[in-house]
Amino acid sequence: MTVPTDDHGSTDRRSLHERIAADLRDEIMSGDLPPGGRLPSTAHLKIRFDASNATIQKALQLLKDEHLVIGRAGAAVTVREHRQRTVRPAASLAPAAAGEPYRGLTEAAKLGTRAHSTLLEVTDARPPADVSAALGLAEGATAVLRRQVIAIDGEPAELVTSYYPAEIARGTAIAERRKIKGGTPALLAGLGFPPRLSVDRVSARIPTQEQYQALNLPGPVPVLRTLRVVYSDDERPVEVTVMVKAGHLYELRYDVVPE
Repeated sequence: MTVPTDDHGSTDRRSLHERIAADLRDEIMSGDLPPGGRLPSTAHLKIRFDASNATIQKALQLLKDEHLVIGRAGAAVTVREHRQRTVRPAASLAPAAAGEPYRGLTEAAKLGTRAHSTLLEVTDARPPADVSAALGLAEGATAVLRRQVIAIDGEPAELVTSYYPAEIARGTAIAERRKIKGGTPALLAGLGFPPRLSVDRVSARIPTQEQYQALNLPGPVPVLRTLRVVYSDDERPVEVTVMVKAGHLYELRYDVVPE
C-alpha cells in the first residue's frame, strides 16, 4: 500500500495499522460495513492494504478496543450492533415538566436501556477563556461549576461541565452538591431566567487527560466537544455548558428549517 501524499508533499505519518483501522472505521461509521455484518477476511484485507497478517491483526485490535467490532483470532470479525448513536441536541433543551426527570437524561435513555448521571463536583471556578467570554465575565471572575458524567447502559457516554453566573446561581440549588430535580433548565425558568435561545459550537478535538479518563476512552480517538450557550430574556447568557463525547461512537443531528 502506498503512502498517500498531497500536492504539497505531506504524508500520512500514522503507522500502517492505524491507517487501515481509520479506513475500516469510516466504513463502519458510514454503514458500508453494517452492524452485524462481517468484516472482509484477513486474506482480503492483506491484499487490499498490501499489509502483513500481523499488521491487519493490529488494526483489527484497535477496532475491538473501540468496541466497534467483535471476534477473535482465526474467526470471523463482525461489526457490533448499534454502536454508533445519533444524538439530537435540540431535544434536551426545553425545561422538564413538573415531576419529570431532566430532559437530557430522558433523551440519553433513548440511546440504550438505561441512563444515569453521576455528579462529580460543584464549586466556584474560573472558567476557560471561551466560556468566560460567552458568559460576559470580567477578567479573573469566577462562575459556579457543575460537572457530571452521563452513562448509558453502564458505559460513560458524556462528560458535562456547566457554568453559571455567580449572581444567579449562588444561594440556589445550582450551587449545592446535589442533583436538581428536573435539571437546571427547569430551575432557571423557576428563578425567572427561562431559556429562550441556545447556540451550539461543535468541534472535534484530541481529548484532555481528564476527558480521556472520565470517558474511559480506548486509545487516541477524537472527542466531539460542544460549547452550548443558553440565553434568557434580553439575550442574557445564563448557562454555558461544555459537553464532550467519544467521537468514534456518536454523531450529532441538527434539523434545520430554512428561513
